Amino acid sequence: MKTLLVKMRGVSKAPPVAQRDEILLAFVGSSLALGLVAMLHGLCLENTGLPLIMAPFGASAVLLFGAFKSPLAQPRNVIGGHIISALVGVSIYQIVGDYPMLAASLAVPTAIVLMHASNTLHPPGGATAFVTSAGGAAVHSLGYWYVLTPSAAGSAIMVLVALVVNNLHRRHRYPQFW
Repeated sequence: MKTLLVKMRGVSKAPPVAQRDEILLAFVGSSLALGLVAMLHGLCLENTGLPLIMAPFGASAVLLFGAFKSPLAQPRNVIGGHIISALVGVSIYQIVGDYPMLAASLAVPTAIVLMHASNTLHPPGGATAFVTSAGGAAVHSLGYWYVLTPSAAGSAIMVLVALVVNNLHRRHRYPQFW
């Protein structure tokens, strides 16, 4: 126990507290991004039958607007992570078939490896791989269209909103890198 306490002396007790204006921008940015994706989802679904929204975008919004300085929240990571993970998920489903536990247990680790290899690690991408490999008939019926919409198109819209909102604050700079 004493060794553990000695090792922890150099560790900060808590992360820095976000300022009110940063919290407000996170609220506004995530509301705008997810609202825009949801609005366009309705139009896209009505006109093409293709969705534009998926659950992993909620986690992407947390990173894009609540932790936008994180390497995991940069444009290449958000867009690339979702695209790679969707490609992996759809491909694994095509290979494995309707065995969701097997598909998910192969798709998520494969997506992690490929995101690492391409320097596009984005944790919500793991959820994208999971959804595309083990999702229901509605997801599987889209096949590789799921890579384009919702994965690529939806994540691009969210990044575009982040580019605007995250740079409204005078002390903010987004992205940190491309």
